[in-house]
Amino acid sequence: MKVAIIMGSDSDFQVVEKGYNILKDFGVEVDVRVISAHRTPDEAINFAKNAEQNGYELLIGAAGKAAHLPGVLAGCTPLPVIGVPIRSTELDGLDALLAIVQMPPGVPVATVAINGADNAALLAVQILSIKYEDLRMKFKEYKKQMAEKVIEKDKKLSEKLANN
Repeated sequence: MKVAIIMGSDSDFQVVEKGYNILKDFGVEVDVRVISAHRTPDEAINFAKNAEQNGYELLIGAAGKAAHLPGVLAGCTPLPVIGVPIRSTELDGLDALLAIVQMPPGVPVATVAINGADNAALLAVQILSIKYEDLRMKFKEYKKQMAEKVIEKDKKLSEKLANN
């Protein structure tokens, strides 16, 4: 299991780090790179074209502003691409969201919320879990623990309100 997280700028790592940590926690091998669709387009294209033969099974592209990186990656690889719009302008990330989600027919990019690197990582885990049963079991346990936390919070709130 190998995933690449490609960022348009090193400043994006403060958002991407959450997703990186989630993937590592699930035992997924992760490489993180800074490759710009605009400033290093040849590198972006070459990375995407060679991603499959380099052992990657899924790519996560994170970018702000014009945010063409996930689309460039998707246009050059048969692998699934998840786009993470980064909040980086006075438009509050809506520019990046629209740039990533509005892909033309035939070039899909799964898109998560603005600054949603955690959900991008979890979606990557879900996609990979189709092939890797151990990953699916870990994801089921993750969902179970998440539900247990909500149930516990509900219980504490009910007790607090009952004592008022």
